[in-house]
Amino acid sequence: MKQSLHLRQGLQLTMTPQLQQAIKLLQMSTLDLQQEIQQALESNMMLEISDDDNNNTGAASELPTEKKTEQSDTQTSEGSQTDIPDELPVDSSWEDIYDTVMESGSHNNEQVEFETQRSNSATLLDHLLWQMELTRFSERDHAIAIAIIDSINEDGYLTSNPEEIFQGLQSQLDDLDVEEVTAVLHRIQNFDPAGVAALDLSDCLRLQLLQLPESTPYRAEALVIVSQYLDLLATHEQTKLMRKLGLTERQLDLVVALIRTLEPKPGSRIQEHDSEYVIPDVYVVKQNGVWQVNLNPEIAPKLRINPFYSAMIKRADNSKDNACMKDHLQEARWFIKSLHSRNDTLLRVARSIIEKQTAFLEHGSVAMRPMVLRDIAEELELHESTISRVTTQKYMHTPNGIFEFKHFFSSHVSTDGGGECSSTAIRAIIKELISNEDPAKPLSDSKIADFLNEKGIHVARRTIAKYREAMFIASSSQRKRIL
Repeated sequence: MKQSLHLRQGLQLTMTPQLQQAIKLLQMSTLDLQQEIQQALESNMMLEISDDDNNNTGAASELPTEKKTEQSDTQTSEGSQTDIPDELPVDSSWEDIYDTVMESGSHNNEQVEFETQRSNSATLLDHLLWQMELTRFSERDHAIAIAIIDSINEDGYLTSNPEEIFQGLQSQLDDLDVEEVTAVLHRIQNFDPAGVAALDLSDCLRLQLLQLPESTPYRAEALVIVSQYLDLLATHEQTKLMRKLGLTERQLDLVVALIRTLEPKPGSRIQEHDSEYVIPDVYVVKQNGVWQVNLNPEIAPKLRINPFYSAMIKRADNSKDNACMKDHLQEARWFIKSLHSRNDTLLRVARSIIEKQTAFLEHGSVAMRPMVLRDIAEELELHESTISRVTTQKYMHTPNGIFEFKHFFSSHVSTDGGGECSSTAIRAIIKELISNEDPAKPLSDSKIADFLNEKGIHVARRTIAKYREAMFIASSSQRKRIL
């Protein structure tokens, strides 16, 4: 075998640290970006927040301030006042005036901040344990009550039946029987909220009805329905319910109205969830008849190179400290450049989306045009993966609400006119049709498909059902109302 050397030319993309950082910043959400910027400010001495009001930074800005202070101490509008002593005699001491104020102020430091108070969500578990501590339980019943409360989920239902709870407590309590567990369970079922610690939906509604006064109209009939005929109520079998309970149509309507006042998930009344805030990356406003897209100036502070530290770098100095400062300076420049690149790409993509979806801003979701990532990528001469990164966890503030960039991308179906209709527009039409339907005669998926076909939009019944389920809209039989 003969060995030889050959030269070959080729193109290869190398993931440099700068490119990796740019991609990392591009796919970050606004909150993640703010944390990344804060971390960069803390770790890199060369980075600082740009302050347009004060061009002098660092120690260099302190000297002029001190000089101005000295001059202001010696000259006033009244002329020279250098004879005034540093301290003037007073008839009371500092402690006599501010002692009580400082003491009361010290308590404020111990108070929890407002945001911290809001972030501590009340849980159903805490609410039930608090009621348990206010209820007289023996030591034995107290242990059973804790086991029962631990088995209650966020909706207020038991995840374990009394037999399973009994088996779990047998090793802890001697001579325990199921009746003891059941007795403690009945006491907890009288806790707030009404219907808590129920075994199923029927039991939950029954517990709530039992806590109503006996004089409540149609309470007895409602108890019979939720205990025995809840399946008929779910399928809206009005005729069968009237026959089994011996009620007229008007009386049955009143019974059903009473049942509707009950809460199928009693735990939701107590359970609180932390609010999730969305910070828009861009704002879309209409100015002089033209839609304008602008970056949110508050998503990221303006950064710059610290002139005081950068001036300390000596070009010919190869010392360890000087090399470290050079590295920090280069990293700061890369970071600022990557940040500018991210904002520029974000703005270009947002403007391209709005240019194609102007009808959505004018008329709402029913006018949404079909669009895919490739449409934006080809227009901006970017890769589809870049568009995917930009549109993920990025939000746009429009007159119609705040939407994620991905909301404007959807598939399409054909129309009779040779055009296309986006799936988002079809969903909006379905939602509008169902919201305006007669509750006594709800529209079926076939009727909705026929209506769209009459409008020239070819959609199969299965597609209508898929879109409806994606919007968490029940079927026509479940949407039917007796009242």
